[in-house]
Amino acid sequence: MKCRRKRCAVQFAFGKKVENMSLIFEDRAYEAASLRGCFWAEDYPRSDLVWPQAKADFSAEVAIIGAGYTGLSAALHLAEQGIDVAVFDMHAPGWGASGRSGGFCCLGGAMASDSAIRARFGQDGLDEWDSAQENAVDLVAALMKRHAILADTHSDGETQLAHSPRAYRRLMQRAARDREKGNTINFIETQDLAEYGMSNASLLGGRTENVGFGLHPRKYVLGLAEAAKRAGAKIYSNSLVHGISRSSDGYELALPSVKVRAKKLILATNGYSRDDVPKWLKGRFMPVQSNIIVTRELTDAELQSQGWTSSQMVYDTRELLHYFRLLPDNRMMFGMRGGITATPNMDRKMHQLIRRDFEQMFPAWSHVETPWFWTGLVCLTRKHVPFVGAIPDMPNAFAGFGWHGNGIAIGTYAGKQLAAMASGQDAAIPTVMKGRPTRLPFGKRRRMILPPIYGALAVRDVIS
Repeated sequence: MKCRRKRCAVQFAFGKKVENMSLIFEDRAYEAASLRGCFWAEDYPRSDLVWPQAKADFSAEVAIIGAGYTGLSAALHLAEQGIDVAVFDMHAPGWGASGRSGGFCCLGGAMASDSAIRARFGQDGLDEWDSAQENAVDLVAALMKRHAILADTHSDGETQLAHSPRAYRRLMQRAARDREKGNTINFIETQDLAEYGMSNASLLGGRTENVGFGLHPRKYVLGLAEAAKRAGAKIYSNSLVHGISRSSDGYELALPSVKVRAKKLILATNGYSRDDVPKWLKGRFMPVQSNIIVTRELTDAELQSQGWTSSQMVYDTRELLHYFRLLPDNRMMFGMRGGITATPNMDRKMHQLIRRDFEQMFPAWSHVETPWFWTGLVCLTRKHVPFVGAIPDMPNAFAGFGWHGNGIAIGTYAGKQLAAMASGQDAAIPTVMKGRPTRLPFGKRRRMILPPIYGALAVRDVIS
């Protein structure tokens, strides 16, 4: 997924029913079946990877909740130090956003603009944040090289194209400022898009950041899992942590029919978090839906008819943005924001909307089938910046969340920093990520603020 920025009883697919779970979306969003229709899962099922379920009480030095980019990165970095670490996921490694994202390994992680970050943290804070984002991309590349993770990488940086003449002018002005700072920015004039293989019916020119690359998100996240396992980390699937309590020497995690003791704790559940695990998290995160379709393989003639042959990662300047890229096998992946509920009716509506926008942007492909459609939860915070740090009033407990739809790079980076904190080392956490997230209004009903926000953003996209 990409973004630039009920207290209830829950029936999970593996048959265990856990009472009093504080989930923000409908149960359906958290069920194993929600992964159906995801191209990455069907393209790379890896049925040979079998992760055990925690079935007996045991102890570990560090317990990690969540087996996505952040949790697995933390586990890998801890295990490589010889630290006894156990990772728990309610389904399986990569089941959540990490295995169903758009595969953009790029700059990002905050929804706050550069000017907003500068106003709050100063120019030094912004520079530190910019450096951390670049380091995050480099970390992913380094991990893939060191652990021989083959994840279909492609794209030379990331391109943002304008959706309107006003947005085009703003991008030109930003590119000029970047050049004044000595940044290497490639600005593509609208009339030159065809030369770059980016002919499009509804987008104007834009700017390319030379940092980042596209990848197969499931291949990457499962590669992290395998690397962590080889290093000694214990990874458990179908092992939902539904409660955390203090013990004499740390924490006790409550799983279905199992209790796990750990001296230290890392929370890495991001958009799939719940308000009561731990209780401090209540109201401090906002899960929102993102939607993706993938076409069948396009023929050379079809690519030429549309004039889109670039493998570049691309997103537009809309507030409710679109993000897309041509995959190595010539399938087009196309994603967009939206969706208020995790219901079949909402899925049908969002499928229709994303298909409509796809055809408007690529009219020559209006006949092309899109066999894959899926949704997933990304995570926002009230301050629109990520959080990595200690959990208040919980000694030796740490959390990282709020990647705002850009979790591949910054989530991996956060996992490394969380591992450093848990092992008593200095962590390279930029000031932007240190501020404790404040609570959103309306508690567990906070999704009620999304419809008016989405409505206002849609209007803004039209007039801006």
